[in-house]
Amino acid sequence: MSGLLGKKIGMTSIYDDAGKAIPVTVIEAGPCVVTQVRTIEKDGYSAIQLGFDEKKVKNTSKAEQGHFAKAGTTPKKLVREFSRFEEGHRKQLGETLTVDVFMEGEFVDVSGISKGKGFQGVVKRHHFNGVGQATHGQHNRLRKPGSIGACAYPSRVFKGLRMAGQMGNKKVKVTNLQIMKIVPEKNLIVVKGAVPGHNNGYLKIERWS
Repeated sequence: MSGLLGKKIGMTSIYDDAGKAIPVTVIEAGPCVVTQVRTIEKDGYSAIQLGFDEKKVKNTSKAEQGHFAKAGTTPKKLVREFSRFEEGHRKQLGETLTVDVFMEGEFVDVSGISKGKGFQGVVKRHHFNGVGQATHGQHNRLRKPGSIGACAYPSRVFKGLRMAGQMGNKKVKVTNLQIMKIVPEKNLIVVKGAVPGHNNGYLKIERWS
């Protein structure tokens, strides 16, 4: 199996045998239900769709209710596809997956939506230095972007120029996070380092080993 869906619980630290503090993130991974199986013959590609976290029926459309009923499960808030499988790990419709798919010590990729920071300037958003001086006649350009292009030529602003704008609230993937500990009875995994998003934010955990 290539991974699970989960929820970020929060960060803490654990200590190794040498007494060194290691920053870790606690993730509630699963249980996830297989809500659809994609096949090359029918869909043109091979994948399975997983559902995670209960959703109220009154907030679920009729089409979604029928989709989940076909898998013999209740409506789910988060639905994502996984397209990579190891040999012998094909899953059937309606099957439930837990943290047992992971092993302590292996490395995973975790993706989620980063914290939204709102509209931010170039110093915070792109780490510009600003003007860098407070004297010599300047008084209103300390955190400004400076020149954004020439006048006569090219007479336009080039695409991709770093400017102020919306920061955060984007999909971010952090790769190669080591699983330090697994707590099967509570569906928890503890990974080394930080993962994107706020506490209780949804995550996609993919294993490649």
